[in-house]
Amino acid sequence: MAGTILGRVVLALRVVIGVCLAGSLVAQGGTLLGGFLLVVDGPLVWQGPVVLTTLFLAVACLQVVGVHVWRLLTMVRRGTVFTAAALRYVDRVVAAIGVLAALVAVLAVVGVVSNRTQPDDAVAPGLVGLVLGASVVLAGVALVVLVQRMLLAQAVARDAETRALQDELDGVI
Repeated sequence: MAGTILGRVVLALRVVIGVCLAGSLVAQGGTLLGGFLLVVDGPLVWQGPVVLTTLFLAVACLQVVGVHVWRLLTMVRRGTVFTAAALRYVDRVVAAIGVLAALVAVLAVVGVVSNRTQPDDAVAPGLVGLVLGASVVLAGVALVVLVQRMLLAQAVARDAETRALQDELDGVI
């Protein structure tokens, strides 16, 4: 029963990740097109390219998370998630989410600088606050995943200890 439910959840999550990865490729293509149009005929001298580059890199971070979660799902399905390899994948997820949080903070900084350098508020101050808040939330998500990584590391250590004790017991018997 539990195996069937786990299989369905893993499949559903893979479908979601696949759709998101496909959509992210479209978003990155749109970002490149938008950047071209902004450079050709846009009012923002430096802000536009910085924002578009930041968005492009942010989507790349999400793609890294998606790929590594996919790999972890494969390990869950095979029953090999309690290994050092899983810890490396989780490390990459934490790093990608941390970089994403920093990139979102860059967007907030661009908004503040734009508001200081242009006569009217180019970016609504409330929007700058929301973007900065999103950056803090993403940093919190990275910390939560880091705590989960620590729990996984404990489980990996206990699994290795259990195997060693089982081997010792088998040798005695």
